[in-house]
Amino acid sequence: MTTLAPSATSHRRDSWLSRSEAWLDSKGKGAWIAAMVLGFIFFWPIGLAFLAYMIWSKRMFDKSCSRRGSWTKHGMSAMRTTGNSAFDAYKTETLRRLEQEQHEFESFLERLREAKDKAEFDQFMEDRARQASDEMDHDMDDDGPRKNRS
Repeated sequence: MTTLAPSATSHRRDSWLSRSEAWLDSKGKGAWIAAMVLGFIFFWPIGLAFLAYMIWSKRMFDKSCSRRGSWTKHGMSAMRTTGNSAFDAYKTETLRRLEQEQHEFESFLERLREAKDKAEFDQFMEDRARQASDEMDHDMDDDGPRKNRS
């Protein structure tokens, strides 16, 4: 019976673990989460170990801001010149026109909000005046105009 030296055993274990880790990394964060969920389903300490490792190695939070970064990249690429002066002039004019249209649309929406607010306030005042008029008519119908009795 042959026994492996401790260094050979640890090397074999490290390569298996590192290969598994590399495989999960290549599949993305979803693979890590799936492995963690399966670990919880089959034997909860395994799932807990996956969760602890993912937090400790920062795999849970890896690339969490990638979408925000891509929007920044797109915004910055709009300002970058292409080297073609005709296209750059066209792009600049189009961006200026779009910004103007956005400003006009926002102004239009503001006017709509103000008109709606005014219409709602006018309706409130009409309802309030009608209610006050109805109350006065009701008071007069009961026993005529009320007199102060002192």
